[in-house]
Amino acid sequence: MSPIVELKDVVKTHGQVVAVDKVSLSIGTGEFFFILGPSGSGKSTLLRLIAGLETLDSGTIAIQQHVVNSDPPHTRPVNMVFQQYALFPHMTVFDNIAFGLKMRQQEKNDIQEAVERMAVLVRLEGKMERFPTELSGGEQQRVALARALVNRPVVLLLDEPLAALDQQLRQEMQAELKRVQQEVNATFICVTHQQDEALMLSDRIGVMHGGKILQVGTPKEIYDQPLSSTVAKFIGLSNTVLGTIIRMENDVCWVKPDHFPVLMARCPADLHHGQAMVMIRPEHVHISIDEPTHTYENSLPAVVHHVGFHGHEVFYQCRLGNESLWTVRVPIRESHATALTVGQTLYLQWAAHHSFALSH
Repeated sequence: MSPIVELKDVVKTHGQVVAVDKVSLSIGTGEFFFILGPSGSGKSTLLRLIAGLETLDSGTIAIQQHVVNSDPPHTRPVNMVFQQYALFPHMTVFDNIAFGLKMRQQEKNDIQEAVERMAVLVRLEGKMERFPTELSGGEQQRVALARALVNRPVVLLLDEPLAALDQQLRQEMQAELKRVQQEVNATFICVTHQQDEALMLSDRIGVMHGGKILQVGTPKEIYDQPLSSTVAKFIGLSNTVLGTIIRMENDVCWVKPDHFPVLMARCPADLHHGQAMVMIRPEHVHISIDEPTHTYENSLPAVVHHVGFHGHEVFYQCRLGNESLWTVRVPIRESHATALTVGQTLYLQWAAHHSFALSH
């Protein structure tokens, strides 16, 4: 996959705050790339730098191998969809979508054809004469998407595009957004703080924190192989226990918590002896009601603290002695899923290859 957007050592400060701190990225042609991070991590600033809406302090931004540092926004082959859509309330859907083409003084017939094509793409046929206030939130988002795509940008930038929608509508629009991206085969760069959104839609994710990109990888790589405790904690739910590394061999280490047995976990090559955080995802933890079996390398005693039902799963919160609460997900079809009660003692077990040890 050839790169279409390349950032090298990009820096942007706001006063004394370093919003973007020496970020380097390479984003491929036709890729759906997500920049994921908490509020204040610098992700929206990074998007605005690519769009040319802010000026970088140092570094380079190249689009199609052309450095655009000094290029104004309207000359860059990009377009942007904002969180609040920024639709013109006094214009119809047709005129909102056609706005950019009219500014470029395109022929009337070409504008008509392009807008109609976009209406079909985003499924707004029959609503061209409505005004934004007559549309649902999802329909307004589609108009904003069509308006951004009608000029055929090389790269489409999306700043929290689904944040204004309620949960059910956001899930519906996630599927629509992916469909549109695949049909137009354009490069989409989207910033969000929604983990599920990034995991579901992206080809790759860049996790951003404190102005830095901490890790770039596929959703599976980011979820299953986090390179730091910050990434692991931000992506999905994690259960953790702190201990001291007592042995390391190849990509496996043995960690001894203060009040529990030795645990085995995968570890990155750059992990050193000392304290480490062992992390395990809730879906990989198995419950043993009786004595622990020898099927799994790791086992910890626990007490059921809370039971919650969530569709096809039961969520258990289990307390490890006087330590933190762990979350365990059990499919409702498993025989003991609904049999456990608060206060019941049990063992939490998991395979070594499903957990990972990271520097603390």
